Amino acid sequence: MMPLLMMLSIFMLLRGHNLPGGGFIGGLLAASAIILQIVAFGPKTAQRILPVNYLLLAAFGIFFGAIWGLPALFAGLPYMQAFWLPEPIPGVGKIGTPVLFDVGVYFTVIGVTTKIALLLVEEPTIFPLPTMKSAPVEHEEGA
Repeated sequence: MMPLLMMLSIFMLLRGHNLPGGGFIGGLLAASAIILQIVAFGPKTAQRILPVNYLLLAAFGIFFGAIWGLPALFAGLPYMQAFWLPEPIPGVGKIGTPVLFDVGVYFTVIGVTTKIALLLVEEPTIFPLPTMKSAPVEHEEGA
């Protein structure tokens, strides 16, 4: 299922600037593919399949998304003003700064969502519960 969900997430990312979808929904689909690997094979196997530092991926996504507002500032326009290539790319559509911002959102959502899932899975390892001693149960005699 992972390759299929990853292809669907990229499809949702690329169609998002014209139709419903985008970086957030595409990122959630990609993170769900990784989380399914965690559920099916455990966190160690999932981390071996995709050896990624998810916090760095999220930080890169924030940086990558924020950087695409700068071209407008350099042109004397408000931050995040959209710039588009004049001709659409076959199979992809029109590319511009909003699409590149969505790519940053995509990476951020994958990083944050997957890191949260990994922390939830590994919580007993990070914070082990103290062992409970069983106490004998005393029976009360009826009056």
